[in-house]
Amino acid sequence: MAEDREGNYDSSSHSNENNHEQLHIEPIYEAFLCPLTKQIMRDPVTLESGQTFEREAIEKWFKECRGSGRKPICPLTLKELNCTDLNPSIALRNTIEEWTQRNEAAQLDKACRSLTLGSAESDVLQALNFVTYICQKSRSSKHVVRDADLIPMISGMMKSSSRRVRCKALETLRIVAEEDNDNKEAMAAGDTIRTIVKFLSHEHSQEREEAVSLLYELSKSECVCEKIGGVNGAILILVGMSSSKSENILTVERAEKTLENLEKCEKNVRQMAENGRLQPLLTLLLEGSPETQLSMAAYLGELVLSNDVKVFVTQTAGSALVDIMRSGSKEARESALRALNQISSYETSAKILIQAGILPPLMNDLFTVGANQLPMRLKEVSATVLANIVSSSAGIESIPLGHDHQTLVSEDIVHNLLHLISNTGPAVESKLLQVLVGLTSSSTTVLNIVAAIKSSGATISLIQFVEAPQRDLRMASIKLLHRISPYMGQELADALCGTACQLSSLIKVIAENNGISEEQAAAIGLLADLPEGDSRLIRRLLDEGAFDIIISKVVRIRQGETRGSRFVTPFLEGLVRVLSRLTYILEDESDIVSLARDHNLAALFTDLLQMSGLDRVQMVSAMALENLSKQSKHQTRIPVVPEQGFCCSIFPCLSKQPVVTGLCRVHHGICSMKESFCLLEGKAVEKLVACLDHTNGKVVEAALAALCTLLDDGVDIEQGVMALCDADGIKPILEVLRENQTEILRQRAVWAVERILRTDDIAYEISGDQNVGTALVEAFRHGDYRTKQIAERALKHVDKLPNFSGIFPKMGG
Repeated sequence: MAEDREGNYDSSSHSNENNHEQLHIEPIYEAFLCPLTKQIMRDPVTLESGQTFEREAIEKWFKECRGSGRKPICPLTLKELNCTDLNPSIALRNTIEEWTQRNEAAQLDKACRSLTLGSAESDVLQALNFVTYICQKSRSSKHVVRDADLIPMISGMMKSSSRRVRCKALETLRIVAEEDNDNKEAMAAGDTIRTIVKFLSHEHSQEREEAVSLLYELSKSECVCEKIGGVNGAILILVGMSSSKSENILTVERAEKTLENLEKCEKNVRQMAENGRLQPLLTLLLEGSPETQLSMAAYLGELVLSNDVKVFVTQTAGSALVDIMRSGSKEARESALRALNQISSYETSAKILIQAGILPPLMNDLFTVGANQLPMRLKEVSATVLANIVSSSAGIESIPLGHDHQTLVSEDIVHNLLHLISNTGPAVESKLLQVLVGLTSSSTTVLNIVAAIKSSGATISLIQFVEAPQRDLRMASIKLLHRISPYMGQELADALCGTACQLSSLIKVIAENNGISEEQAAAIGLLADLPEGDSRLIRRLLDEGAFDIIISKVVRIRQGETRGSRFVTPFLEGLVRVLSRLTYILEDESDIVSLARDHNLAALFTDLLQMSGLDRVQMVSAMALENLSKQSKHQTRIPVVPEQGFCCSIFPCLSKQPVVTGLCRVHHGICSMKESFCLLEGKAVEKLVACLDHTNGKVVEAALAALCTLLDDGVDIEQGVMALCDADGIKPILEVLRENQTEILRQRAVWAVERILRTDDIAYEISGDQNVGTALVEAFRHGDYRTKQIAERALKHVDKLPNFSGIFPKMGG
């Protein structure tokens, strides 16, 4: 018989009783059969008519007679009965039982011979039908099946090549196991469970259904639960089936119920958690015995969880874990801390933990000293959780840590953190530095941290970690120093210049060639944020060979040899900013001028102007070109004109002034981009002009300042204007003046336009442009004193103001 999903038996399916002719070796006597059911009688009773029937069948007959208003009659004789007493036919029942036992014994023996992989499919199915029949008929027969060692034989049929045999074997095992723990345990022997689990992945749905139904039945035995969970992949497959959208709904329900039964075993609960089914573990964590709670919390700390799962765990068990931190034993607190370490690294989880009150007990664990203090390995976990909380949660600086209303950015708290950083091991120091890194991520809290560092005198000790051999500790230190460098740049520069090791360690980090790391980006960012004009620092960087390394890195990035890292942009920005420092101290520094020439820095910065999308790189490059171009008038080589001979001095008619060709029209010397940093070479002017159309005003300011060096005192201004004309730069400069984006841009544009208007032809052409006139008038009206003066001169060039210089004589002394 086949069992439906509710455990009932369907008479329309294969019925052993309907096919009893095939299940008996001795012939069936007519007297054994009930005239009403045509089945072998189990409880024969005799009526007053002398006819014998199955008790249940004749009772039903009488009930139907009464229900229809008729008097009871004998079903065979159809005669009315005066009495409906049922007299047990004990002799017949004993005869039937003896006959049944003989047949079942013979059939059992035949089944034992048939249940082999070499037997015919029909013989195997008949044997399995017989086992199913006797087990359904009598629970005692299940013991007979076990004692006859039929369970291993039936299990072997699961390996048959016939799908019908495999399905029937699975069904038979389920029926044999029902309500019989001994049989369940017998099936758990050998590799039977493993074979059943394999069917969960079969293509044929009937095999999967039969297999999960069998596992559900077996899982009712606590002893077998551990065996099922011990099969590699069993729980994972069941978890998948229980959430499947494509499986039969009844199969999904059986998989779910099987998993619920398997939860009796803690090992299975752990496996379920590994495979994303965490509710059983969390239930034990919340409701289990103290030992179980500790075990589950410890295991939770070992799991790798997705962010969604972290939130679910935090919502379910976060408060309980925080409570354990407050009042649990050291062992329990360790387990809770490790679990909190897993779930605290996601922003949403961190916020839930803050609401649950995690900060006060966490800080207490870190700061407590004496007999009640945590061992250092647990302080490391506490520091890790705190670092997770700080890095994931905005607004944490406003959360009070206790009754004194101190917060994480209060001076005393930061002092305590700094003290711990200086007096614990590398692991704890690294995590606490990460806490400070997190607290400096906000423009408001960074000021508190900087103030506390200054008041505690911790600058030197923080810088010392830059040379730590532990990468995490070194990186956390560099990141923190980078965060605070805009607020205490001179202190950091002085400290780095005071010792060789830390600066050398920073340069070694920058020089690494294993891609571009976050640590490298932070290291170069730290150096870039230090004061630009600190010649002592620049000299130290020169001595350490830093600029050779930086130039090499910039060139490799520009040539595409280093790419693909998410830190490439901040790294390149830092490199260019540090490199540009060389251009701020070129005056009277011949060795730096030589280095700039050797590496052709003017060409490099010109090339960097084209890095579209990297505004800061373009801005810094333009500023560096401004500094370099200012030196061009000093670095250009003035040709030596040979002196005239004696005859020429006596006879002037014989003298002829030598003509020197190839001179720079702006600097009147021999110029090149490499040697004298002249912008007229290498299309630098054109590339700077292109930057005047940039959307970032800072880039426009820097580009305009660089172009203004061609109009500066000490150069041929008129030729500088012509150079701008040749590069189509006049209109963009006028456009900058008209747009009037910032005060600095207006000042620079007014200065440049006044110099350009000194050329009469250009002044005449521009005088008709009302927009330019209006912009100059606005500058004249609203600019500062110097800008007003320059605007006034410009307005005179275009005849917008009268020029009185020829009317009034100069006033003497």
